[in-house]
Amino acid sequence: MPAGIILLYKVYLMKLVIATKNKNKINEIKEKFAGSGLDILSLADYKDVPDVIEDGLTFEENAVKKAMEYSAFTGLHVLSDDSGLEVDALSGEPGVRSARYSGETATDDENIDLVLEKLRDVPDGRRNARFICIVAVSFPGGAVHTVKGTIEGWITHARKGNNGFGYDPVFYIPEIGKTMAELTIQEKNKISHRSLAIDRAKELLDILRK
Repeated sequence: MPAGIILLYKVYLMKLVIATKNKNKINEIKEKFAGSGLDILSLADYKDVPDVIEDGLTFEENAVKKAMEYSAFTGLHVLSDDSGLEVDALSGEPGVRSARYSGETATDDENIDLVLEKLRDVPDGRRNARFICIVAVSFPGGAVHTVKGTIEGWITHARKGNNGFGYDPVFYIPEIGKTMAELTIQEKNKISHRSLAIDRAKELLDILRK
């Protein structure tokens, strides 16, 4: 490949779009890429952003679909993720419907309430759960790479902590002795499922930029 094209490709990789408008998620991911030299954008930086229907049966299908469609829309490299909670006693629910568990317009509190209600009579020893995150990085032209991160824990009987979002207030991490919502963003970014997946995505991007 000619040197000029290689240089252009590397410059092109200086911009990365995060496929979300969720401020909490944007802040978490930007924190992870601090000092990377990448210009981090998000869907909040664009007007008339099309909705992508997350109708996949797996986290990977949803992440790949979002990455590809938003890469086509922006013309840039896109990092998307699909993540959620799996509870063993609920046969893996909420799963891919984690954000919509109690309805299409559900709030975090409504989703948490539904999980706690379904687990009301389940004892501590059977409340095992995990957060799973699939990150997809899409390149203009169609190539997509995926990576995965998970963290194990269990579901508490009540909320604890004021940080984070989603199911963080009821997801207890035994090794730390806290719920995810009791961690600072810096602490969370060291151990969370999304953090692990994004670290692996960063490694991929670093290789391509060398």
